[in-house]
Amino acid sequence: MKFEHIGLADKEFKFETVRHAAESIGLVHAGQWDYERVMFDYKIVNQDDIYYLRLPAYAIKGDIPHDDTIIKLMTPILGKHYYPHGVEYEGETFPHPIIDKCNKKLELLKKMLEENEK
Repeated sequence: MKFEHIGLADKEFKFETVRHAAESIGLVHAGQWDYERVMFDYKIVNQDDIYYLRLPAYAIKGDIPHDDTIIKLMTPILGKHYYPHGVEYEGETFPHPIIDKCNKKLELLKKMLEENEK
């Protein structure tokens, strides 16, 4: 599921700004990066199901994980984890409480990033 309505896609920020804002609301950077791409993840456990809210981004100036690297955000996505196959994003029916939680997290992240721009 894509969260296009949030309006984060194509926004540019310093890597450190996004990392700090994302981690302050529970999205982790962990090991999901190379020098050009990065993923911030939020793991949601609901009963026996595992979901991931993901915010992908890529470097447009500099290399990840340097603080001053400029990254461009992509559309946040929600997926359901299936062991051992991985995360599925398409063709899933997501529970409304999970979608609501993701919307709230993303709105908060957007607000934090916009406040940092001022």
